[in-house]
Amino acid sequence: MGRGGTRRRANATTGRACPCGSGQAYADCCAPVHKGAAQAPTAEALMRSRFSAFALGDAGYLLRSWHSSTRPALLDLDPGQRWTRLEIVDTERGGLLDSAGTVTFHAHYRDAGRPGTLTEHSRFVREDGRWVYLDGDQP
Repeated sequence: MGRGGTRRRANATTGRACPCGSGQAYADCCAPVHKGAAQAPTAEALMRSRFSAFALGDAGYLLRSWHSSTRPALLDLDPGQRWTRLEIVDTERGGLLDSAGTVTFHAHYRDAGRPGTLTEHSRFVREDGRWVYLDGDQP
């Protein structure tokens, strides 16, 4: 997703827009990561794939992309909550050569028809060579 409210668009030949707001089709963006055919190359890419998983209700992917030391045994997603837009505010480290990084974001949602925003400063680390979500603070 671009800053300043850039709208998501999908290429008609590759399907629907990715929920992460990248501007790419889901099939070309987060779907390969969700299916295990690709890995998120950066902490921000993992954050985007996790937002898409929340938007699509993919609890299995969320658990697989969570660090083993902080991962809950179960994840019960609220079917009444609809994640609508991701806004990346800041990233620190988390690149191709890093072992840790942070992403601060606003995740917009609707719950029982009411809009809301979750703001989090998330920490990501590499585990077994791949990016995983460690934990986050909500200011």
